[in-house]
Amino acid sequence: MASTREIRRRIRSAKNISQITRAMEMVAASRMKRATQMVVAGRPYSQKLVEVIQNLSRRINSTEGEELSPLLVSRPVKQVTAIVLTADKGLAGALNTNVLRRTTRFILEEAGAPVNIVAIGRKGRDFMLRYGRPLIADFTNIGDRPTLADIRPIARVATDEFISGRTDAVYLVYSDFINTLLQRPHVYQLLPIDVNLMGGAGDQPGENVAVEGGAEAEYEYEPGTREVLGQLLPRYVEVRIYQALLEHLASEHSSRMVAMRNATENAKEMISDLTLSYNKLRQANITSEIIEVSSGAQALTG
Repeated sequence: MASTREIRRRIRSAKNISQITRAMEMVAASRMKRATQMVVAGRPYSQKLVEVIQNLSRRINSTEGEELSPLLVSRPVKQVTAIVLTADKGLAGALNTNVLRRTTRFILEEAGAPVNIVAIGRKGRDFMLRYGRPLIADFTNIGDRPTLADIRPIARVATDEFISGRTDAVYLVYSDFINTLLQRPHVYQLLPIDVNLMGGAGDQPGENVAVEGGAEAEYEYEPGTREVLGQLLPRYVEVRIYQALLEHLASEHSSRMVAMRNATENAKEMISDLTLSYNKLRQANITSEIIEVSSGAQALTG
């Protein structure tokens, strides 16, 4: 049985841990709020971009002599690239484990072809290297406030792999932020772009963005529909990766906040249990000492 000194040491350690986890919970809550604000702020731009691309693609399909952009052309899938988003750090509950488990299921059961990996985040990179998955590129230390400039190298790798023919399909695997308590791993086909299944920021996968008022908007494009579409499609790839990264960041901070809250509550419960054990042991020691004193006094008087 532990001594009172040992129990006091464990109580102090639990109190120190609870203070650390409480501070980490507050930091994660602040970062989660900022990440969700960034997600909401980017939705109008993404939705309008999807609407314009859909309008352009319909015009090109209905115009003779116009060629589709290479990013829209489907071909038999012989090689797949998966862009996997994970965190650089741990202590985020089951977030990274769920994303990596979903990635493994996609590779083994759903891809239907060999899969190369583009890892965003140290946890995903280390996992793929540990299990010998082919890694094309990895990106770490992007930070909590990413910009489109941070995303362009990732989008360039994806588009170059697809246009060059080294891969026939590119998928995003990330954690979709549903709410504070629910983050769901999700697989999204990034390339080739299917204009009928394009999801804007904040839309559910596979949802088509409707035009306001229920009528098709008419636009005039200069210098031409094919040229404008050719410029917008790479921007769409960047925006879609950017949105997935924001969703992942919100999920990461939310999961870390919940994990640290649970850790703080567990530390408090441990402190309560240790305090009770300490008081019981202390009372037992005092009772034992009283009995010894009483027995010694009785022996002397006897």
